[in-house]
Amino acid sequence: MPAIVKLQLSLEDLAQVISSLNLEEKLRLQQMIEQQIFEAEESLYEDDTETQVEIQAVRNEYAVGEYTTVDDHKLLVRNCPQAASASKPRE
Repeated sequence: MPAIVKLQLSLEDLAQVISSLNLEEKLRLQQMIEQQIFEAEESLYEDDTETQVEIQAVRNEYAVGEYTTVDDHKLLVRNCPQAASASKPRE
C-alpha cells in the first residue's frame, strides 16, 4: 500500500504540480476527482429532503405504470415529433 502524505498547498501550487503530470497521470487524477465528486453529490442527494420526495414520487408513478419506455418514446418521436415535444420530462 502506498504511503499517505497530507500537505497543505495553495490551489496555484497544486495547479502547477498538475501541469507537470503527463497525460496518463492527469487522466488518472481526473478519474479519482470525478469519483470523489460523484460520491459527495450522492451523499448530498441522500440527505436532501426535496430530492427524496421527488425520487419517491417517481417510484410511485413507476409502481402504478405511469411511465414511457425508451422504445415507446422513440416510436412516438418517429411517428409524431409534435407529440414528442409535449411529452418532454417535467423540470
